Amino acid sequence: MKAIETTGKIDDGGRLFLDRPLALANYSHVRIIVLVSEDTDIEPDDDPIATVLEGLQQGFHEAITGQTLPLSQMWDGIDDN
Repeated sequence: MKAIETTGKIDDGGRLFLDRPLALANYSHVRIIVLVSEDTDIEPDDDPIATVLEGLQQGFHEAITGQTLPLSQMWDGIDDN
């Protein structure tokens, strides 16, 4: 089994939303382990360095493999919630 660490949010309905898509070759059932911080004063900008580096590495990978959006499309749908 392969482990992938990422971050996300859980809404009022209990649904999990990842902060970014996972780059997986196939789509199948997954096991989810949710780790919830007991500290209620966590700032969303206080990500651990490992998480920041993982995001940078993923972004670089997406950029060099052409998995990008034109800047003109980046804000499409942002107000749909």
